[in-house]
Amino acid sequence: MIAKTEEDVNGLKEIGRICGKIRDELVSRATPGVTTKELDDVAGEMFEKEGAHSAPKEIYDFPGYGCISVNKEVAHGIPGKRVIQEGDLVNVDISGSKNGYFADTGVSFVVGEGDETLHQLCKTAREAFDAGLERAKPGSKKSGLGRMVNKTARQQGFTVIKNLTGHGVGGSIHEEPEHIFNFFSRWDDELLTNGMVIAFEPFISTDEEEVYQSNDGWTFLTDESFVAQYEHTIILTKEGPIITTLSEDQQT
Repeated sequence: MIAKTEEDVNGLKEIGRICGKIRDELVSRATPGVTTKELDDVAGEMFEKEGAHSAPKEIYDFPGYGCISVNKEVAHGIPGKRVIQEGDLVNVDISGSKNGYFADTGVSFVVGEGDETLHQLCKTAREAFDAGLERAKPGSKKSGLGRMVNKTARQQGFTVIKNLTGHGVGGSIHEEPEHIFNFFSRWDDELLTNGMVIAFEPFISTDEEEVYQSNDGWTFLTDESFVAQYEHTIILTKEGPIITTLSEDQQT
């Protein structure tokens, strides 16, 4: 989507606020003993209260209001009976729509103390996002974001997932640009434009560089590696990027 009007920007900010609020609430409730289905029920209640809709449920008939992935589940995990444990690596990915506008956001985090490598993995995902964000400017090549993500991962001794990518968003959950790689490709020379809306989401891995889909038809897995994601919806402008899905306290 290209945000062209004040109405577009305000609509994108509103659904971004809602998705960010739901994401943060689920993160705060992800404590040992809670099931992923219990977390997802909270997401459903919050969407309804805000007059918004879950994008994966609305668009793809996904069996949950949000995607909640644990440990070797990298993305698109189906909420269910799984009980979250101390030290688990959890990913909460929330996307939604309201009044025709869409937003997408996600974060990986360690429950409790956990392994220090997993904490560093999550920290690196955030740092990779920040590094890529500096290249998120109209007129810049889209490939510059992936270059910075991969560089940040390598500096910390990690790798990137190559077959999960960011994407365009705003008027639907997945739009052009079709992909925003987590690595540099010299052939990926599309220019970013003013008003472009993207979901930028680095996936940082302890080792493996590809995921595969499980037999449930949704969840993406690795064999041995842990993976952390950090994602926000961004409106690119000449004055600087507008992150619509920040925490509410970061927007004030």
